[in-house]
Amino acid sequence: MNRYFMYLGYNGGNYCGWQVQPNGVSIQEEIEKALAILLRVPTPILGAGRTDAGVHARQMIAHFDADVEDTVMLTEKLNRILPKDIAIYKTVRVKDDAHARFDATSRLYKYYITTQKDPFMYPYKYKVHGNIDLDIMNRCSDILFDYADFTSFSKLHTDVKTNDCTIMYARWEKEGEDYIFTIKANRFLRNMVRAIVGTLLEAGRGKLDEAGMRRIIEAKDRSVAGCSVPGNALFLEEVEYPDEIFG
Repeated sequence: MNRYFMYLGYNGGNYCGWQVQPNGVSIQEEIEKALAILLRVPTPILGAGRTDAGVHARQMIAHFDADVEDTVMLTEKLNRILPKDIAIYKTVRVKDDAHARFDATSRLYKYYITTQKDPFMYPYKYKVHGNIDLDIMNRCSDILFDYADFTSFSKLHTDVKTNDCTIMYARWEKEGEDYIFTIKANRFLRNMVRAIVGTLLEAGRGKLDEAGMRRIIEAKDRSVAGCSVPGNALFLEEVEYPDEIFG
């Protein structure tokens, strides 16, 4: 048995999230079903992260163990079986101990906000009313670099051992009528990006300043942060790994 990394993307609108769950269809479940058909044995996969219901990925990585003669052919056959909203880009052999989740050095997400009603892009952007102050949102974003414990932005009662994360990049940019938030970190907590965006939007609407942002983070209490924004406008854009795991 060899280990493989699968590079894929998906539109999460029809799914309960990445991870297999008893109350809905997940992306992981759909891929495992397709692999079982092609490889004729149950083949579990493990992803680089666990995106929430409705969240999309332009690049997700998952690993699995199998004996594959032709990775290009496997990729082509998977794409024929999988639903139209899940695509496998490539499958590559990696070292036997390579791990899609634990070996990832960073994940990059983007959140898309618009002030314009758009009949074509509404499933992928969060519509807000009125103007928002980009400058104060970026000043509050800069404060994220001063901290490691992001309990205030984490979903409650998760099974992680630590709420510490290292944020490497966090920045808002304006493009026409859209506001795009890009954030990169070594790891993210459940619901973390959506909670951060919701909190920064409060700053953009004049309801929060830098001192208030610090108080929220230092409280280590989810109830003091802003509401989570909807998942449909959140995209996992990139996952990075050290070169040595590819052999």
